[in-house]
Amino acid sequence: MSKVLIIGAGGVSGVVVHKCAALPEVFSEIMLASRTKAKCDAIAAQLDRPIQTAQVDADNVPELVELIQRFGPELVINVALPYQDLHIMDACLETGVAYLDTANYEPEDTAKFEYKWQWAYHDRFKEAGIMALLGSGFDPGVTSVFCTYIQKHHLDEIHTIDIIDVNAGDHGYPFATNFNPEINIREVTAKGRYWENGEWVETDPLSVKRSFEVPENIGTPNIYLMYHEELESLGKHIPGLKRARFWMSFGDSYLKHLEVLGNVGMTRIDEVEFNGQKIIPLQFLKALLPDPASLGPRTKGKTWIGCQMTGLKDGQTKTVTIYNTCDHEACYAEVKSQAISYTTGVPAMIGAKMLLEKKWTGQGVFNIEQMDPDPFMDDLNRYGLPWKVIEGPVVELD
Repeated sequence: MSKVLIIGAGGVSGVVVHKCAALPEVFSEIMLASRTKAKCDAIAAQLDRPIQTAQVDADNVPELVELIQRFGPELVINVALPYQDLHIMDACLETGVAYLDTANYEPEDTAKFEYKWQWAYHDRFKEAGIMALLGSGFDPGVTSVFCTYIQKHHLDEIHTIDIIDVNAGDHGYPFATNFNPEINIREVTAKGRYWENGEWVETDPLSVKRSFEVPENIGTPNIYLMYHEELESLGKHIPGLKRARFWMSFGDSYLKHLEVLGNVGMTRIDEVEFNGQKIIPLQFLKALLPDPASLGPRTKGKTWIGCQMTGLKDGQTKTVTIYNTCDHEACYAEVKSQAISYTTGVPAMIGAKMLLEKKWTGQGVFNIEQMDPDPFMDDLNRYGLPWKVIEGPVVELD
């Protein structure tokens, strides 16, 4: 039984809190903290058991340290903004508390997604005798564990990985994002990159697309080549890997709105002057768009996220696909959230459970694919994200 501090009160956080609260034998005490305590209180009011809530500025390390010391958790789960990762890691180092997140750090003023800033903390966490687990969401997270599971049980060598993320849900708005609008739009408008033969190959944003007939009659969307942070860590941790790519589905309406917003400057992340004040257009746009946490009751349809891998088994070339499907309405019925937040929040809870139950241990900074996949995969089936493995490809991508 362990205390856990959860930082952040968005859509993903709501799922994490619901899932942790349902396991009092693991998460004996829970504190939820964010800049806006009222958001924490609203999540707490949905639960069947009491939790503590608090106000904290995740950019303020002394404030974080004071809260951690006062509550005394064994683990901090970071589901705040990626800009705040290093501040929270600093606070965990100062207090000697383990750390877990779902997305890698990125500078607030540059749309640049790299692990180098967090990997640089490895020696300090090791010297402190504590563990930091990076990327315990779905992608990154489950997709990385999918790869090591296939490596352990289905392929002797993995040569190519294609991660495919499809959201076939419909929320009814002309334009909205299923997770934090600022992070979503920064990701989508960045240049595409994929890892091949030890080097990065760069593409123009959303310039490479394929049509994908999704298994289980989920739909036939276009999927687009993008950069995603797990490509970097998989390239480092999967021996013999020759290529890793990431694909995501987007509807035509979403892309047309995004194009227009970009053309008029609303996706800019640099400051502009308006009526004598400095504003960042993308942050202003975020304030105008629907809160992703509000999409749950109106979103219908399913998600499909999986990995298609090629490699060798007993000397023969083989392709294996592993995936999960998730239903938006079922997620809302369970935890008051749509499936995008659900598929990130459940793995965060499971990753935390792995650390608290000592099924995953270490001193330093680790990516999730460096851990034994089996207990995590078992818990995906147990706690709401069942998966399937099928022989052969599901889509032609070359």
